[in-house]
Amino acid sequence: MTRLEHPPGTVDPDLVSVVVPARDEERSIGATLASLRAQEYAHLQIIVVDGGSTDGTVAVVEEHMREDPRVELVGNPRQAIPVALNLGLAAARGPWLVRMDAHSTVDPGYVGTAVARLREGRWGGVGGRKDGVGTTPAGRAIAAALGSRFGVGGSLYHHGVTEQEVDHIPFGAYRTQEVRDLGGWDERLVANEDFEFDHRLRGTGAVLLFDPRLRIAWQSKQSLRDLYAQYVRYGRGKLDVARLHPRSLRSRHLLPPLLVPYLGVSAAVALRRPGTGLAMVSPYVVALTAASLRTARALDDPAARLRVPAAFLAMHVGWGLGVWSRAVDLLRARASG
Repeated sequence: MTRLEHPPGTVDPDLVSVVVPARDEERSIGATLASLRAQEYAHLQIIVVDGGSTDGTVAVVEEHMREDPRVELVGNPRQAIPVALNLGLAAARGPWLVRMDAHSTVDPGYVGTAVARLREGRWGGVGGRKDGVGTTPAGRAIAAALGSRFGVGGSLYHHGVTEQEVDHIPFGAYRTQEVRDLGGWDERLVANEDFEFDHRLRGTGAVLLFDPRLRIAWQSKQSLRDLYAQYVRYGRGKLDVARLHPRSLRSRHLLPPLLVPYLGVSAAVALRRPGTGLAMVSPYVVALTAASLRTARALDDPAARLRVPAAFLAMHVGWGLGVWSRAVDLLRARASG
């Protein structure tokens, strides 16, 4: 990766550049920008990087631009999120960089708190807790599953309550020049670009801080089909990151890829020996049932409660199949090459 330079001109030592990749986010980008414009830390440059939206996203952003000169719009012809992040990084004028999602909102103290933690000089990156928000029965079930250890394992930013050092932060805040020195985000990736960047940053000796006071309300997927597709993409991306950085793998990353063939073998055995097949799959079924009952207790909507087991399955099976489908693609490419 090449070293990325900042735009010409004097750097304002207090300016915070917020980068927001977006594509077809007409329904949510307005709330995201409103929450950023309402920050108590007002010295901001808000950069929306649009990946060729075909809905009204650009019109919404342009309306905010007319109301607030801090909002800027950058085009992203390649659409990929790592490319969008690097375009935003190239346009950033502040020494502090905050990455934000186009379907997220944050409280008024978010940016100020994140930058204050960076100014302590101890942290290479700072991030907070990403809480899912559901607007449909399936969406509420998905949001609840995302907040469960059974659903996301060691991804602390989904359920953590205590400040601590971590290996990955969501929508992190960093020093702009450190991000440029690392070459920004890897544009070869279609997913897991944030995890991969954090892995490289930690390789320099930097420490990442999870601060649960930083809360991100993140609109999660609102249908089980979309959740499944998202986790297939995550699984495929995870294998690409593992190929680049084998030492980034953790045991929790291997569980879904191992679960998928195990369930397949159990189903095959059950065709001839139902009792044996049931015995094989029962540990996962028991764990799924217990986690679903525990997670569903927090939901008031009966329709959402019923969808919690399916949400867990979509996450686990989607991730596992994503890993295997990417592995097959890579083997085919090698065989034909």
